Amino acid sequence: MTDKTSFPLVFALWGAGLGAAAQYGKVSVIFDLLPEAYPEAGAALGFVVSLVGFIGILFGVAAGLLVARIRYRRALLSALWLGAAVSLTQALLPPLPWMLLSRVAEGLSHLAIVVAAPTLIAQISAPRHRGFTLTLWGTFFGVAFAVLAFAGRPLAIAWGLPALFAAHGLYMAGFALYLSARLRALPAEAAQPAFSLSGLLRDHGVIYRSASLAAPAAGWLFYTFSFVSVLTVLPPYLDPDLRNVIMGAMPLTSIAVSMTLGVVLLRRLTAVQVVELGFALSALAVLWLWAQPGAMLACLALAGAMGLIQGASFAAVPQLNDTATGQARANGAMAQMGNIGNTIGTPIMAAGLSIAGYTALPLLAGGAFALGLAAHLWLARLRRN
Repeated sequence: MTDKTSFPLVFALWGAGLGAAAQYGKVSVIFDLLPEAYPEAGAALGFVVSLVGFIGILFGVAAGLLVARIRYRRALLSALWLGAAVSLTQALLPPLPWMLLSRVAEGLSHLAIVVAAPTLIAQISAPRHRGFTLTLWGTFFGVAFAVLAFAGRPLAIAWGLPALFAAHGLYMAGFALYLSARLRALPAEAAQPAFSLSGLLRDHGVIYRSASLAAPAAGWLFYTFSFVSVLTVLPPYLDPDLRNVIMGAMPLTSIAVSMTLGVVLLRRLTAVQVVELGFALSALAVLWLWAQPGAMLACLALAGAMGLIQGASFAAVPQLNDTATGQARANGAMAQMGNIGNTIGTPIMAAGLSIAGYTALPLLAGGAFALGLAAHLWLARLRRN
């Protein structure tokens, strides 16, 4: 454990995280342009987006175990180089089967980064700075999607899809070069057991039976279920004159609250307590949205409350798990649960809206927030006992 924090290195690792988030976002922001490159693909184009998340569902915990086994620096740099190579290959717009295969490889790269980078950030941060550094890490998805929306999509429209893929590949390579020169390996820990399928299944049980290893992931499942689905289905219920303003302001509000109020609260409360507060306030904000559908202040209040969950969930990992191996396992579980939440949230929300109309949105989102709070309270009780 260090008593000093190398903030330039922390920001570089966060920058690598932006590249990992862009592995999702670069395709999402140009999805409507893909039929120009693959006119015969039809519904199969959906897999170009979803395959990265599907890999996370299958191999999230495995990534945590493998990253711990091959060591964090090596795993991170290998993943960055793989991500760079994949993006530069995608810039050639290969045939659809090869594009889909590249997205599988990109999913593996993404998983290794989102496990190794926060583990490294926790290890190189002084305890007094971890609230800030891991809250910063928690913004990587929101910031990356904002940058891609404002800069990545216009680049693709002006210069074509290859320009966006190539830019992302060069970005990943740049961070691989910088971090390879700056990043030192963590101190060696106890030897890891040999990797096997039976061992992987056993380790799933170890992680999800542990009230410390599983807690951040348990809350993260309900957060991602709600965050992605609400942002996806909410626009039709907003005032058309304010729709773009609200949808642009919500993720920015979430990030701003996370980096300000969230960091202040983490100096006074445990990370789990901040997460619990975020779930409770999110549930109250959803009740506000139920009473006043589409109200701008209610939308921003919901985004701000979810910002508390966002940053504090990552800060909870080292607070609950004091070894690098434990943190890698917890981050792997977060990756797995986050991908499940991202994948199932929008379809379930859309199905609910088709049956019950707008009422389904506050019911499903509010239910998810209540379950997230209940899960954390239950696991905290198990830890005390």
